[in-house]
Amino acid sequence: MVRSSRGGRFSRRILIAAAAALIPLVAGCEAGFNAPTLQWHQPTDGTGKTVGNITISNVFVLGAPIGAVIPRGHNAGLFLGLVNVGAPDRLLSVTAPGVASSVLLPGNQVVLPENKPVLLTGPQPRVILEHLLRPLTGGSVITVTLTFANAGSVTLQVPVMPRAQYYSTLLPAPSPTSSASSVSPKPSGSASPSSSPSSTPTPTPTPTPTPTPSRKKH
Repeated sequence: MVRSSRGGRFSRRILIAAAAALIPLVAGCEAGFNAPTLQWHQPTDGTGKTVGNITISNVFVLGAPIGAVIPRGHNAGLFLGLVNVGAPDRLLSVTAPGVASSVLLPGNQVVLPENKPVLLTGPQPRVILEHLLRPLTGGSVITVTLTFANAGSVTLQVPVMPRAQYYSTLLPAPSPTSSASSVSPKPSGSASPSSSPSSTPTPTPTPTPTPTPSRKKH
């Protein structure tokens, strides 16, 4: 029986994805039974899609703990796995319109070799949604667009997962850096108070001596 190239390509993709799933388990065994990688994360919680030769899997944003939100202006971590079964490609950019001012990629781009999984799955987030334009609540869904050098662009509906249960082992995104100075400038035109007035003392006049009348001799 002759297998089509398309069928062979999907078989390779499944094998690579299966191998990628085993990597965290092996790492967890080496680190001990309490390693964060041993915490099972449901693969169906995140979203996925295929564009060209690239499979995007288990994409989600890590939210705040249950009952809390990530405030506007803060950062959030985006987690995902990528498998490329074709010629080498690159993830050039990620955007989250209406959600984040910008999205930071490790090294400003992600290189995707042929037949090798690239796991941006933590526990420390490597893709950062910077300076959120609105608060993020667990259970909500945001729109994210990934742009590749060869495969083109793809838009995903990505869930925001609360940082609880299986996801409590993941780390939140670092706080945004502020360019504002911590020292408040003095208002222009205001005089600095002085401890004592700087006035020139008036000199005390020296009294003029009264002349003594002379006596005439008789």
